[in-house]
Amino acid sequence: MNSAAPRILVIDDEPQIRRFLNIGLRAEGYQVLEAANAEQGLALAATRAPDLVILDLGLPDRDGHDVLTELRQWSEVPVLVLSVRDGEDEKVSALDHGANDYVTKPFGVPELMARLRAMLRQRASDVHDHAPPIYDDGHLRIDQLRREVSRDGMPVSLTRKEYTVLAALLQHPNRVVTQQQLLRQIWGPIHVQDSHYLRIVIGRLRQKLGDDPASPIWLKTETGVGYRFLDRREPASRSCDSA
Repeated sequence: MNSAAPRILVIDDEPQIRRFLNIGLRAEGYQVLEAANAEQGLALAATRAPDLVILDLGLPDRDGHDVLTELRQWSEVPVLVLSVRDGEDEKVSALDHGANDYVTKPFGVPELMARLRAMLRQRASDVHDHAPPIYDDGHLRIDQLRREVSRDGMPVSLTRKEYTVLAALLQHPNRVVTQQQLLRQIWGPIHVQDSHYLRIVIGRLRQKLGDDPASPIWLKTETGVGYRFLDRREPASRSCDSA
């Protein structure tokens, strides 16, 4: 096994799921750590420094939300929740407790692997210096220093709220940002239930960017949960944004 390969910690009490993930992840070149309960999982997270955690919510000794809360007290490791709980409230709660993404069981292996790759790419990009970023995928350009947006070389005029929402999503590329997180951050805590504000702004953003919600290029809706900015840059270009 390549010692430089990303280390994935799987915390799940179902042996068949752990075995299935172990085989699939190792086939993709990852190192795999396994834990059957919360206590084992937190211990491995603390001592083995995984690059990413796959977490089941229905653990025998503690609820997965409690595991997320404790983990986030001392670690920023990306966490992908993998759970049979498919309700919107469960997804929102997990993301609000610190999960980076959420996949429901049963799941498709290609989608799961794609989500893992996206999360690991984002983790790698987070270690670069903090020069004011410029997002440019060849079509959409967002200069966060000048607060300027253009598409295919043509300026896009955004209101202050529209730009702020776009910039907030861009801070977490390929990750779900919940409606409540955006509303709390941009409109304030008294507006966390006013999701219609956000829908209006997202709708105007899509119109100005020419982004079809049925086949999104940049702004993807996670129904009932939130939104995801889709990073369309080539991986090599992401690593030199701040060069």
